[in-house]
Amino acid sequence: MRVVVALGGNALLRRGERPDAEPQRRNVLHAAESLVALAAAHELIVTHGNGPQVGVLAVESASDPMLTRPFPLDHLGAETQGLIGYWLAQALRNAMPARQVAAVLTQCVVVADDPAFDKPTKFVGPTYDEATARRLAEQQNWTVTRDGDYWRRVVASPEPHRIVESETIRMLTEAGVLVVCAGGGGVPVIEVAGELRGVEAVIDKDLTAALLAEVLAADALLLLTDVVGVESDFGRPDSQVIRDTTPSELRARTFPAGSMGPKVDAACRFVERTGGVAAIGSLTEAATALAGTTGTFIHR
Repeated sequence: MRVVVALGGNALLRRGERPDAEPQRRNVLHAAESLVALAAAHELIVTHGNGPQVGVLAVESASDPMLTRPFPLDHLGAETQGLIGYWLAQALRNAMPARQVAAVLTQCVVVADDPAFDKPTKFVGPTYDEATARRLAEQQNWTVTRDGDYWRRVVASPEPHRIVESETIRMLTEAGVLVVCAGGGGVPVIEVAGELRGVEAVIDKDLTAALLAEVLAADALLLLTDVVGVESDFGRPDSQVIRDTTPSELRARTFPAGSMGPKVDAACRFVERTGGVAAIGSLTEAATALAGTTGTFIHR
């Protein structure tokens, strides 16, 4: 099968983990190990989140006395694409020396009047306790909200409309190259008089992954994160993982807007639009999630 695999940013930098390079490289190595078995059996296109990483760079940029103003989020998105793409491409190539691997810097077109620009929902950066998050929000003019047991910054997350480099990705894939692309949902750009211009946002990588999978005529979309699957009644003591389900069943439920909600929406969109299958599961259970024996398996 042709499979688009989306690695969650929180799977590459775990909640509460310090954002140093070494733990992230170690997590990337574990991610690569989980993808090797899939790559042996399927044609993979790999994308990844960047929420924790782009947030760290935003904090550094905002506090750098050498800068007259912080770097915009689209610039930081490009930086994290390059960094995480480098880590993943190197780890995958080392694990599979006979395979060609390429990381493609990817732009994604959004529309300037998307209502998401007025309602931030996308988590970025490290986690904080509530008092620290509110203090930083006041100092940096951020919007912050709860993320499980922690608090994090949220930014605008407009709808992805078109992947600029999709044909390049298709050509590489059809030539047998394992492509790492569309990191962090792609660098957000708008089209103005035929030209592309970056905008201040972070696109949800799962929605871009669903669009990429649709454009590339993939058979399956695999969303891997730091939880075992989609839970019913999330946060309650009687919550259980939803194993086998359909888009209509999932759309009848409510999920957190900044985390599981976009994953469920992305999986449902892909299945509804293509008739393919989608799975949401743990990074450590990639193969079994795709097979439908772990995680949450979504089909028509």
